[in-house]
Amino acid sequence: MLASHSSATVTQPLALLEASPRHEAQYYDSTPKKGWYWYHDPAVQPEKPDEQKPAIMEQQVPENRKYTKEELYDMYPDQFQELLKVRMKTAVQYPTEEYVAEYLTMQDIARRKAAAFSSAVQFVTQKDAATLSVNDVYPTAIPGSEARTQMKEKEIQDTIAAAKDNHAILFFWKPGCRFCDKQVGILKYFTEKYGWQIKPINIQEQTGIAARFNITSTPTLLLIRQGGEQYLPISVGVVSLSEMELKSYQAIRYLNGDTQIDTFTNSDFEKGGSLDPSAILKIKQPSTTPP
Repeated sequence: MLASHSSATVTQPLALLEASPRHEAQYYDSTPKKGWYWYHDPAVQPEKPDEQKPAIMEQQVPENRKYTKEELYDMYPDQFQELLKVRMKTAVQYPTEEYVAEYLTMQDIARRKAAAFSSAVQFVTQKDAATLSVNDVYPTAIPGSEARTQMKEKEIQDTIAAAKDNHAILFFWKPGCRFCDKQVGILKYFTEKYGWQIKPINIQEQTGIAARFNITSTPTLLLIRQGGEQYLPISVGVVSLSEMELKSYQAIRYLNGDTQIDTFTNSDFEKGGSLDPSAILKIKQPSTTPP
């Protein structure tokens, strides 16, 4: 009796479920199984024409095959460089005799190509020295270099001395500025050498002038030209005598219209030479038409 009762209690619910399919929804979800244990790949949605992603260009890597020395020597530089990277990485990853030898062979060819290029540059520079060499204004030999330095210094000094009557320097300072005290000593040398007028301006007292030139740091040196409103800063902070001379010279030439931005650092004796940016545009090309 006990066994049959136990059996009845187990089979009765199964029988009821089989006999009553309309109650299935009460115990099971009729929708497809979902979730972690019932994962399925989502349906692939076709891309719309206007939403298609642009194709990504893959980096072109040279074919890692055997090349002859002639092929390597004649290879285009970009392709040679990419192949050299591949050979180097391969030799580092697998430092066998074969891979290291391939890499060193390419290095040797690269050196030889560089030597050939350097030799050709020297030949063309020497052959067309009138237009391509910089030795006319920037000699490398010691005597020529000394002569150039002397010419530069003389031009700077002559230009500054000739501009003393129609140019002046504004010296912005403030009390307690130790840097200003050091700059005063350098300005004394400058005035004794060139006889220039230097006007000191205390930015704490003459705030209007300081604001006009937007001066916030001291010492500051400004070079002005008589008869105009143009000016050019020489320095912000302590400047040496030699640097003050060079920057004053450049400012004078710029304010006088003797130089432009692209020739700001050029000297007068360099005009028309190989260091003059616009000189190459002034060279008259030979005519191709018969006379």
